[in-house]
Amino acid sequence: MKLCYPLLLLCALLLSCIAQGKEKIIIDADVGIDDAMAILLAHASPELETLGITTTFGNATIENSTRNALYLTQRLGVTTPVIPGARKPLVLPEGPPTDFVHGGNGLGNVEFKLSDVQKPKALTAAQFIIEQSHRHPGEITLVPVGRMTNLALALALDPTLPQRIKRVVMMGGAFTVPGNVTPVAEANIIGDPDAADIVFGAGWPVVAIGLDVTTQVVISPKHLAAITKANPVTGEFLTAISDFYLAFYRSTGVTEGFFLHDPAAVLYLTHPELFTLTSGPVRVATQGIATGQTIAAPQSQWARDGDWQDVPHSQYAVAVDHKKAVKIFNQRMQALQLDPP
Repeated sequence: MKLCYPLLLLCALLLSCIAQGKEKIIIDADVGIDDAMAILLAHASPELETLGITTTFGNATIENSTRNALYLTQRLGVTTPVIPGARKPLVLPEGPPTDFVHGGNGLGNVEFKLSDVQKPKALTAAQFIIEQSHRHPGEITLVPVGRMTNLALALALDPTLPQRIKRVVMMGGAFTVPGNVTPVAEANIIGDPDAADIVFGAGWPVVAIGLDVTTQVVISPKHLAAITKANPVTGEFLTAISDFYLAFYRSTGVTEGFFLHDPAAVLYLTHPELFTLTSGPVRVATQGIATGQTIAAPQSQWARDGDWQDVPHSQYAVAVDHKKAVKIFNQRMQALQLDPP
């Protein structure tokens, strides 16, 4: 059998170019149901290369969040490292996980077993972020879809970190709409408002995908059924973890389905044209009845005054083509191959 070495070399070069064209990301998540979907969507997106999943508290305890991330890598059949991080906020006292939304284990109480192969890495999330930033300076997008504590801890360890990070694309905030925990605060931000304020003010490019747009992107039981019909293994997993989630949404009066909060941040990475952004200096209220509120000051004069002085501008989403967003999510889930449980 003759081997065409020039052709093999060309194929290798093409594969190398494709890999180089992928956007390198680190997903930082309090791995609950929509976080799991964001992780799956990232792995289903050929535009992205997930360098690692760092975990935090919030939708689940840090132990369950880490375990859930490990299970997802097991089902995906990948060796993406999972690195545990913060178990409590920087300043606020430690609180219980939001198990009334995501179930006792964070994945809708779906039971699963981890293989002996899946183990978390023996360093902290903050250390991993810093390590990877030195390995890939200027190339990494951080994608926090939970509390921002790990990013704030990384900044405390290395204040020069923003110089080596390409950008931060977060799921968090409520800029022009009410919050979902208090009248003004969204869950990821109020979960550690001090950390969020630090992240917005760190000087790296920030894009916030908040409730202004995520509440427009709705996945219904019909969508899940269509995914299951096209791809039974993936669809059955999504349906299983979504049952608890859908019940919570129905209890709040949302009957058409559930909001695609965290995956919306991943969709922004791969399809930014779906989103309309605006910008301005952003601060987060850390005390009082407005704790957790993301306050943007788009008028340039506010940047010269008081608490907004010298605060870098961030971008935040104010509109989304929700129909296309749902279509892309469904298509990618239908194509995603998971290993059997």
